Amino acid sequence: MKLSLLFVLLFFYSTTSFAQSTDSTQAPMVFSGSVGFTNNGFSIIPTFSLDNSAFVANLSFRKKKLSFEPDIRLVPNAEKGGLIWWVRYRLVENKKFGFRVGAHPAFTLIRRTDVEDEKTKEITEMLRFLAFEAVPSYQFNKNFGVSAMYLQGNGLQNHGPLLTRVLFLNTNITNIGLGENLYFNLFPSIYFLYTDGYRGDYLTATGILAHKKLPFSLQGTINQTFKSDIPDNQNFMWNVTLNYNFNKIFKKLN
Repeated sequence: MKLSLLFVLLFFYSTTSFAQSTDSTQAPMVFSGSVGFTNNGFSIIPTFSLDNSAFVANLSFRKKKLSFEPDIRLVPNAEKGGLIWWVRYRLVENKKFGFRVGAHPAFTLIRRTDVEDEKTKEITEMLRFLAFEAVPSYQFNKNFGVSAMYLQGNGLQNHGPLLTRVLFLNTNITNIGLGENLYFNLFPSIYFLYTDGYRGDYLTATGILAHKKLPFSLQGTINQTFKSDIPDNQNFMWNVTLNYNFNKIFKKLN
């Protein structure tokens, strides 16, 4: 845990320093994201889950095209979870077309059985990973867009997942009006997962119900397997999350 906190400080420092050195006008820092609680913590790849309720946080510290984005999922006693420290850069950011690249170290907390002095006990182990992404996107109008995401992760230990590749094909349908202030966002996606010689094809969809004047939102996600030979694969999973959303802009005072 101390190592992961060190990564937070290092990446935050590098993010802000790089942004300041490349921006003579000192563009504002935007701090945004959500924190919430879910009945089942899903991984960044939804077929993997904690099978337990969890606290979740998706945060973003952004300055111009560069951002540092922690993605955290932890069960209440912190014995299982995931800690991802994204650094992302938007190579192209136009009104219609965008292209983003990113990389992260990640730490996954798992429970495993350990034998010491002929005594068996369950312990928490931290698995370490390095990953990168490439994300092209196209926005047809303010309410409809599509994107693709290629994600590759490499394990840094000799057990657990060693090489994972996944391709997401995403759609976003946003600001569906349900009244004067109530609206709904829908994010359906199909994805193709390859991990250490196994393969799975899936459909996942996330829906978010929100109110323009309230910081809270209700989010639900489903994950349906089309075909998979991945060990311990679950054919269908779902979760519901209550989020608190925020957006703060920090400007340098003259």
